[in-house]
Amino acid sequence: MKIEGKIGFFKQKIKKICDICEKQLNEDFSKACFSLNFVGENEIRKLNNDFRKIDKVTDVLSFPNLEKKADEKLKNFEKFADFDSGLLFLGDIVICKNVAKKQAKEFGHSLKREVCFLALHGLLHLLGYDHIDPEDEKVMNFLQDKIMSEAKL
Repeated sequence: MKIEGKIGFFKQKIKKICDICEKQLNEDFSKACFSLNFVGENEIRKLNNDFRKIDKVTDVLSFPNLEKKADEKLKNFEKFADFDSGLLFLGDIVICKNVAKKQAKEFGHSLKREVCFLALHGLLHLLGYDHIDPEDEKVMNFLQDKIMSEAKL
């Protein structure tokens, strides 16, 4: 999977998370890409308000490019791939680094672990997973726990 954005020293671990996610979901991410960017609290609050009508700071936001459901395979969306590159753009993930730092401290783990968790959470949203109803939340939480555990984070 191709990851666009300025993610610095997090890139190796996030790539590992993507590889494990690909295996767990039995998907082919070789032609998939998404953008991941870090923003400040003011920017994420504005995005949250503009797109979700929630006027507060949050940790991560996802902006899916596809209307994909969790049980649909990416190969069903190949027709939406970029003509020149052949890449299928899944969407954008935005993480508030300050909130990630606060949450890492609150939960007693590293910033790297928190950022990887938030990136995974965002990626699952791009892939059609959600946590609005309790059953969907169980599935998403199970996948997050399994992938993070396998990544040893």
